Amino acid sequence: MADLLFVGTHATDDPTRAALPFLCATGALANKIDVAVALLAEAPYLMKEEIARTVLPVGFKPLTELMQQCRDAGVPIYV
Repeated sequence: MADLLFVGTHATDDPTRAALPFLCATGALANKIDVAVALLAEAPYLMKEEIARTVLPVGFKPLTELMQQCRDAGVPIYV
């Protein structure tokens, strides 16, 4: 069971908010905290690669990079 659960509810409607659960998860991973991500409402659409590629948050890495970092670290993503 994860110590922290980050919940996302946004997708292409708000790219910066869509990236926040993955951004926070990667930050927590850097501090050796066990995390998970849950996607609700519009956010499950981000699991489609063609949609995730269109999400470019302001001031952060592209969403696909953040998601890949989570996948590489074995973070569970619940949809």
